[in-house]
Amino acid sequence: MGGCFSKPKPVELKIEVVLPEKERGKDELSASGKGSPRAYQGNGTARHFHTEECLPAPHSYPGPQDCVEAAVCHVKDLENGQMREVELGWGKVLLLKDNGEFHALGHKCPHYGAPLVKGVLSRGRVRCPWHGACFNISTGDLEDFPGLDSLHKFQVKIEKEKVYVRASKQALQLQRRTKVMAKCISPSAGHSGSTNVLIVGAGAAGLVCAETLRQEGFSDRIVLCTLDRHLPYDRPKLSKSLDAQSEQLALRPKEFFRAYGIEVLTEAQVVTVDVRNKKVVFKDGFKLEYSKLLLAPGSSPKTLSCKGKEVENVFTIRTPEDANRVVRLARGRNAVIVGAGFLGMEVAAYLTEKAHSVSVVELEETPFRRFLGERVGRALMKMFENNQVKFYMQTEVSELRAQEGKLKEVVLKSSKVVRADVCVVGIGAVPATGFLRQSGIGLDSRGFIPVNKMMQTNVPGVFAAGDAVTFPLAWRNNRKVNIPHWQMAHAQGRVVAQNMLAQEAEISTVPYLWTAMFGKSLRYAGYGEGFDDVIIQGDLEELKFVAFYTKGDEVIAVASMNCDPIVSKVAEVLASGRAIRKREDWRHVLAHWERILSSYGVNLGMHTGTPGTEANPWGQVPISNFPGFPKAELELSQCLPLAAWLSGKASATSTRYSPHKASAATDS
Repeated sequence: MGGCFSKPKPVELKIEVVLPEKERGKDELSASGKGSPRAYQGNGTARHFHTEECLPAPHSYPGPQDCVEAAVCHVKDLENGQMREVELGWGKVLLLKDNGEFHALGHKCPHYGAPLVKGVLSRGRVRCPWHGACFNISTGDLEDFPGLDSLHKFQVKIEKEKVYVRASKQALQLQRRTKVMAKCISPSAGHSGSTNVLIVGAGAAGLVCAETLRQEGFSDRIVLCTLDRHLPYDRPKLSKSLDAQSEQLALRPKEFFRAYGIEVLTEAQVVTVDVRNKKVVFKDGFKLEYSKLLLAPGSSPKTLSCKGKEVENVFTIRTPEDANRVVRLARGRNAVIVGAGFLGMEVAAYLTEKAHSVSVVELEETPFRRFLGERVGRALMKMFENNQVKFYMQTEVSELRAQEGKLKEVVLKSSKVVRADVCVVGIGAVPATGFLRQSGIGLDSRGFIPVNKMMQTNVPGVFAAGDAVTFPLAWRNNRKVNIPHWQMAHAQGRVVAQNMLAQEAEISTVPYLWTAMFGKSLRYAGYGEGFDDVIIQGDLEELKFVAFYTKGDEVIAVASMNCDPIVSKVAEVLASGRAIRKREDWRHVLAHWERILSSYGVNLGMHTGTPGTEANPWGQVPISNFPGFPKAELELSQCLPLAAWLSGKASATSTRYSPHKASAATDS
């Protein structure tokens, strides 16, 4: 089981290097047409923040007593493309060698603390092995998301063939750096009725847009409004950690917003957008004019429409208060989850150790079927069943029964009756764009906001980002897609800010998502909607596998469990502007892939390398030996074997195998 099968079909597999189109929108965003931070003038006022209110400067200049310096290795200890963690006494540093030069950076990803030494070094940047964030090795700056902060960059010198690193003690302990930002310099006039930039929605897209504007030197007024009562917080954590309090989830402290002049209006609902007069109207009647507008309203969860839908203790997880109340009600009681998508399964996993029973109701045959395929879905379903989760598949809720107004039973269309004291509904969401229907801003038939590569809507000066948009995905032939991922919202927010400043940036990030259940992490990169083939290698029973998702002739996504940093490696491949295509057939990639994994010391159940050899135990080979991405640029017409390419040992020749019947282990 799990990708072990006999004799792969011997056909030739090659990849074709395909560069993305270079079409650029040329819409004029300012009279000058330049990417200046002051590309347009302020038309309103903002609060003025004084020096004493500011946060400590992100870049300090420590004296000798505040620094530590040490020889960390010999120059020959690292080859090009290798990384190593080194100890400086006050903390660790990531040391790497690229193009003959040594660089020293913070060793942990500022997002969730992943060890970057286990990531991927490619094209002058390090990609996080857990969630795909990328950092420039020359500056430490965050280049791709998720996350908000960058890495510290440390001094490196070579003396007598030894590598010395000098670092600030404070930087070694913090392991994160907030980029220098401008502050609001417009004079204060109380609650002014106009702003230079208005951002509707305070999720990842809205916050990153505001921060990017300040990082680029924009010093006029920015107003961020949200329906929530809280400052921007880490919403994906809600379903993974239902006990988390709002202050634990906050992306930035309130002092941050004060220091950089980013005004946040909480519990503020926009009901009308007047694009002709560049004005929005809030539910309480307050009106606010703008020069540039970002629409990032997110989505609204779907609710049940069955009989008894009004009973108490039925929730959609949207706020920290929702999540906290669910876990309180579920302790020692019966919980029912409707929907086996990411939110539902994460909630189910979290409640297993707290609730008396956890049941999942799903219309599909297996969890994640449309997203990950049937075989992967079944493997994950078995993991849940082993943790005492009960599944009711291929059915729906027909009634919610109450006792004294509170939920007591969930009745299914299959006639089953499930005891329930609390119910969480995770059956999808719809874009929260109803307030735009009469605005003149374009919406598609499903209510999404279509944007171009620069995240512009059909109205000049109005941008959109996040869960509520469809945008052209560059490496999928600019197909218009909706990708409601946390990481994607970050990237879109930055592109919006850059284009508000007339920098003509385009969205090009590779989608990257993750989930964690029962201590197991699933990584996923690409866009696999509509896949027609799944190639799985590894052991599904042990949840150590890699799955490739293909559409026609192209690899469109990859997923893995316990195989880091494979997904980050493939994400970096896609981000390089190349497409992975198959020729004739793809099934024998399993033989290729086994050789790759075994060469890294990974034992996933079957070794197809040289007869008589065996794979080393998982993790035995140091991750610093993970080959780097090939440096040489390839001609458009060249094709390479997938295995050689992924392993960093690129060759212009392909490998051919003798014909054999394809294995039935491949999902179609």
